Amino acid sequence: MAGVQTAVALREQGFPGSVTLIGAEPHQPYDRPPLSKAVLLGKAEGSAFDVDFEALDVELRLGLEVTGVHPARRELDTAAGPVPYDVLVVATGAEPVRLPGAEGVPGVHLLRTLDDAERLRPVLARQHDIVVVGAGWIGAEFATAAREAGCSVTVVEAAGRPLVGALPAEVAAPMAAWYADSGASLRTHARVERVEPGAVVLDDGSRLPAGAVVVGIGARPATAWLAGSGIELGAHREIVADDHLRTSLPGVYAVGDCASFPSGRYGERLLVHHWDNALQGPRTVAANIVGETPAPYDPVPYFWSEQFGRFVQYAGHHGAADALLWRGDPAGPSWSVCWLREGRLVAVLAVGRPRDLAQGRRLIESGTRMDPALLTDPSRPLKGAAL
Repeated sequence: MAGVQTAVALREQGFPGSVTLIGAEPHQPYDRPPLSKAVLLGKAEGSAFDVDFEALDVELRLGLEVTGVHPARRELDTAAGPVPYDVLVVATGAEPVRLPGAEGVPGVHLLRTLDDAERLRPVLARQHDIVVVGAGWIGAEFATAAREAGCSVTVVEAAGRPLVGALPAEVAAPMAAWYADSGASLRTHARVERVEPGAVVLDDGSRLPAGAVVVGIGARPATAWLAGSGIELGAHREIVADDHLRTSLPGVYAVGDCASFPSGRYGERLLVHHWDNALQGPRTVAANIVGETPAPYDPVPYFWSEQFGRFVQYAGHHGAADALLWRGDPAGPSWSVCWLREGRLVAVLAVGRPRDLAQGRRLIESGTRMDPALLTDPSRPLKGAAL
């Protein structure tokens, strides 16, 4: 997404030079969200972007892995030989964290790429017993698809609840019931001791039958190839970009999952692994390259997830919030959570309440002060609580 959108934005903003888009995968550039939904379930063959690269005069070099960069001579190392550049945009995204000891074991899968989804599709069709490791967003989405396909699903999570890295305990707690409601089993405080062909063994000695194992324990920026380049990396091995998505080296930009950026709105550096960030960031990068002076890149982060028959949306960043308010009953089919800081909305989570999300996102962008008493009334539009 980030690489394709950068190329498109460059042409839309009048960039006259050559544009080359290099990708390690052999496939036409594609969108990732359908991989855990329509593609996985066989409802779609692929999710290629509807972009006419030839008409845009963008050269695609697919199936070509970049293994290094030499900023002094402005050159990339690839298996096909060196590739020169004047301006480099790094949009290598993130790669899934692998389960230690599980590599090479038959039946162990990741879900990040089109090839991953293609390998998993017949697994679902055979209605295997499936163990999902990790109750994060991707684990829940895969479990949803597997249950829809008629598989028996057990999700194991080392923490005491789902979404431990994403949401506070009181917000994530109601979501644990969604697993049982869908017929999936959620086992928390469950650490994987080892994976064997046909089984997952937990640290308490219990064995779970597993015709397939899907690992969803997080992702990290795909930046190992930048070793020795001089490009500054952060604590999570992400590229440290400034508020215009420039890296520490002249003429090199970074966008999407592989880069963090300073947020003036939230007063901290953000590393956002979501689709919307890969959509918005390229406009800032392209504007810099064509010589404009864009506003600092400071989006309201946004993502969505479809799981267990629910549409979950989140906008903002709740890390520094000082108040958490509920709108509706979390045991019901639709509800929202709002986070405030000094009376202003900084984040909103909406389950089956898309209007709350849309209005909340605009209120976060504007920094509007809110009336907490009005905010907690789910019958009142969210914007009606603005002061």
